[in-house]
Amino acid sequence: MKIRLVKESDYYIISPLINDWWNGRQMSSMLPKLFFDHFKNTSFIAEEEGKIIGFLIGFLSQSYLNEAYIHFVGVHPEYRGKEIGRQLYNYFFDVIRQHGRDTIRCITSPINKGSIAYHTKMGFKIEQGDKEFDNVSVHANYDGVNQDRVLFVKYLA
Repeated sequence: MKIRLVKESDYYIISPLINDWWNGRQMSSMLPKLFFDHFKNTSFIAEEEGKIIGFLIGFLSQSYLNEAYIHFVGVHPEYRGKEIGRQLYNYFFDVIRQHGRDTIRCITSPINKGSIAYHTKMGFKIEQGDKEFDNVSVHANYDGVNQDRVLFVKYLA
C-alpha cells in the first residue's frame, strides 16, 4: 500500500464510489470538488496497485491556529480492518504537527456507530453536547434542523 497526497483528479474517481462505500447512504454531496482543489497538502489517498482504497480529506483551521479538521475519511469496504484508516490519520497528524498544530476536530452523525467507535478507539474524545442519542452526547441541529452531530476532539502530545 502507498499513501500519497490527494490530486484534483482524484475527485472524479472517489465521488462516484462514496455512496457505495457507505452502503447506499447518499454521502457524495458532502465531499465537493473544492476539497480536492484547495486542501491538497493536508489530504491523502491510500492506493494498492494503483487502485484507490482509502482517503482522508483534512485541512488546517483558518480560525483557530492550533487546530486542524478532518472533514471526510473513507476506506473501501473490502479493505476495512487492515489499519488503512489509522495510517491515513497518522499521516494527517504528522502534517499538522509540522504546521505547529496540536488539536484535531471532526464530526459524525449519531447514527454512524462505526465512526463513533473508530474515533474513540483512535483517542478522540466526544465533546459534551446538549442532548443524548443512544447514550452518546450530541449537538442538536448542528448542521441544520434535525441534523444532529457528534463532535470529537483529539489533542496531540
